[in-house]
Amino acid sequence: MSLMFDDLRRRMVEIHIIPRGIKNELVINTMKKIPREKFVPEYIRNNAYDDVPLPIGEGQTISQPYIVAKMLELIEPEKKDRVLEIGTGSGYQTALLAEMCSMVVTIEKIKTLYLEAKKRLEGMNYTNIIFVYGDGTIGYSEFAPYDKIIVSAGAPDIPKSLFSQLKEGGIIVIPVGDRFFQTLVKVTKINGKMVIKECEGCSFVPLLGKEGWNNGA
Repeated sequence: MSLMFDDLRRRMVEIHIIPRGIKNELVINTMKKIPREKFVPEYIRNNAYDDVPLPIGEGQTISQPYIVAKMLELIEPEKKDRVLEIGTGSGYQTALLAEMCSMVVTIEKIKTLYLEAKKRLEGMNYTNIIFVYGDGTIGYSEFAPYDKIIVSAGAPDIPKSLFSQLKEGGIIVIPVGDRFFQTLVKVTKINGKMVIKECEGCSFVPLLGKEGWNNGA
């Protein structure tokens, strides 16, 4: 079974990632390594390498592989980076970040997902991940400032708390738009100001919290 998944993982990268313009070698090699099948429910494990989002429970999804690769390439990951991730979800992107960067602080608002991802990633022997249960829209100031911030849910705007916790020269990648369709944006902090580059359309679950969408609003 593992050999089958190894082949599907390689094919995913060769068919869905590289041909769509992803060039960052660190991102490509890490996506070839991390077993995505471990991060989806058992009943859809055979679909783990399809280039589509998949349900992970609690109304949440694991993003399609291409979008994960695109967001990771946009943050320009480096081994020295301290990264804040908003929306742990299944923990798949967390694992990718932990392989590529020195430290990952990951925040999840839904307790069941937080507990499952923590157990899963600790079982995979990651020691450079800090797990936080709470409102990701306000960030986590204890380990700020961060070199990079990546947000895996759609926001109405760029949360001011996240930008304040970003290092000078640092990068935030976040989907911004309405509750159903967003534009992936790359925000660089230059002289304390936001320099925004719009990248491409996308559709994420809503970012809920104090500086995101209010529950049900």
